[in-house]
Amino acid sequence: MNIANVFTIIGFIACILIFLILLGAVLYFYYIDRTQKQHPILRNYPVIGRARYFFESIGPELRQYFFNNDTEGKPFSRNDYQHIVRKAKYKRDVLGYGSQRDFEEEGYYIRNSMFPKLTEELKMDRETKVTTDRYLLVKEPLFTQKKERLEKNESPVYLLEDEDAIVIGKNARNPFIVKGQIGMSAMSYGSLGERAITALSEGLGIAKGTWMNTGEGGISDYHLKGGVDIIMQIGPGLFGVRDLEGNFSWDALKEKSEIPQVKAFEIKLAQGAKTRGGHIDAEKVTEEIARIRMVEPFKSIDSPNRFREFSDFPSLFDFIERVREHSGKPVGMKVVVGSSEEADELAKQIKITGKAPDFITVDGGEGGTGASYQELADSVGLPIKSALPIMDNALRKYGVRDQVKIIASGKLFSPDRIAIALAMGADLVNIARGFMITVGCIQALQCQSNGCPVGVATTDPELQKGLVIEEKKYRTANYLISMRKGLFRVAAAAGLDSPVHFTREHVVYKDERGKTWSLEDIYQSIVETESS
Repeated sequence: MNIANVFTIIGFIACILIFLILLGAVLYFYYIDRTQKQHPILRNYPVIGRARYFFESIGPELRQYFFNNDTEGKPFSRNDYQHIVRKAKYKRDVLGYGSQRDFEEEGYYIRNSMFPKLTEELKMDRETKVTTDRYLLVKEPLFTQKKERLEKNESPVYLLEDEDAIVIGKNARNPFIVKGQIGMSAMSYGSLGERAITALSEGLGIAKGTWMNTGEGGISDYHLKGGVDIIMQIGPGLFGVRDLEGNFSWDALKEKSEIPQVKAFEIKLAQGAKTRGGHIDAEKVTEEIARIRMVEPFKSIDSPNRFREFSDFPSLFDFIERVREHSGKPVGMKVVVGSSEEADELAKQIKITGKAPDFITVDGGEGGTGASYQELADSVGLPIKSALPIMDNALRKYGVRDQVKIIASGKLFSPDRIAIALAMGADLVNIARGFMITVGCIQALQCQSNGCPVGVATTDPELQKGLVIEEKKYRTANYLISMRKGLFRVAAAAGLDSPVHFTREHVVYKDERGKTWSLEDIYQSIVETESS
């Protein structure tokens, strides 16, 4: 028998074996599908019905990459996502041909000036410069991978001048002085892995003039690695400032306040996407996270709906005063605005008691989260463009606006959105998901599962291997620097020499009929609607 016949026989036997294996698998799944009681599709259409569940499982990816157009995707459209990536990767973000915004729809617009400011007229820190790595796009062919090269790039960091610096807690022993109006919103170690937190910390440190909010999970070594200023958030779970029984620990607070990078504390009453309480799944609660939070490892954590230390505004303000006095640092509060009545009561109590937080973080209902419940994320709490006017108006109404700085958050990931928020009353803004995208987030929507495929919202060490800190930290820095540059650019177009001067008069609202309204008119209509 020659070699050709031998191979023919082997091939024939192999085909028979493959056929038998496939037949056995089909019969096995046929039996399993016919006898299971959970899925009627599989009972009626065994084996074939499995295709339905396969396509259902990959539906989000199909919509994201093939079926949604550039402006449809949620929470962020493809255009939104790409604008963030280009700022982070290339340190620039320009478009060609024209905007894809639907100008027939209603929306907010920034009033441009007939006589914009020249670049040399802008009041900004021109001395402070940093060098980052950025990509230079060499060629972008259709069928092969784009050609890029990495280069060093020195640029100003676009900070405010000293005279425009924003002082948080002017009456605290150690006020927090900020020269950049954009910071990182609360993201806990545990919700994000150590590599993501480290890359963010180091990138923000490179960009200078900003801050990093720890989230309610407490301060980790990874938050501190970049030397960036820290706002430590204290949630109802008291993670990081509690004793082993879960009671508030003034000794732990004092210990945290003595960390030089800690510039302020934030009392978290609520968060946009999870208006009451917080949650972290058991698989994310590693021994290290448990040590930082002072909880049991590998057990799910649920924060209480509210603090047990206070139950109304006077007792809240007393608690804030005590934390400020004990720590020597400014103390603020994070809220989600639900109505003008509640905002009015807050401002009224500041007036009556003579006590106030040093800042109020107003988080819009469109904000993100590592894990929440659909009914809270979708329907509880107002979005930022309604919440900001209500809070700003209430504080002005009772004459206490100058006592409190307002930090706004809620999908403020571009310079124009930030400018509108500043005009609506914010002094500063927080960004979370925009920064997550700079370190690799692809909107896989798996934050709650510990299965983030790019190693951002996970503590799984294998998945985290995909996140290279040395590369991603520069993307974070580039994004922040580009955002501040864009904010100065928008201010110049509006005839302002600095973005600190945005006021209500610099934004108008166009309705669906083309009629324009001043922001003052919009403020009044929102407040009147809420009051009625």
